[in-house]
Amino acid sequence: MDILWSPWRMKYIEYITIHKSEGCFICEALKTDKNEDRLVVFKGEKVIVLMNLFPYNTGHLLIAPIRHVPSIEDLSKEEITSLFLVVQTSLKMLRKALKPDAFNIGINLGRVAGAGLEEHVHVHIVPRWNGDTNFMPVLANTKVIPEALKDTYRKIIKYANYIEE
Repeated sequence: MDILWSPWRMKYIEYITIHKSEGCFICEALKTDKNEDRLVVFKGEKVIVLMNLFPYNTGHLLIAPIRHVPSIEDLSKEEITSLFLVVQTSLKMLRKALKPDAFNIGINLGRVAGAGLEEHVHVHIVPRWNGDTNFMPVLANTKVIPEALKDTYRKIIKYANYIEE
């Protein structure tokens, strides 16, 4: 058996154990003022931005309406406008904070489409860099995130003023 030594992962394991929610983690994040604890980057009148606790890549953000609805079809014109204005300004923030080469942006509607939380619609923004994929996903079915969540959060939060509703 091969062993991958990563002692820094224990902080992450402890963190996700403490913050695991049985309900809607987006709604839980809305209830707290401890933004760093819940990885909240922005709270507006209609939209919240938080870092993904289970990121595909460094700086993976989730942008969601405040209102708990399962699909973009359920949003008012004002909510959908705010949602995508925040997506747009979050891209500006990430470009400034992390300097990625590209982005993946997507919405998964329903479990079959890949939604881990299907009751509260949200948009994923995944920063991408040249060379951010290596042999690990191909050979070991393992994605390597090269930076701790809190370290990335501290980089991003410095530029949160770029986000506008």
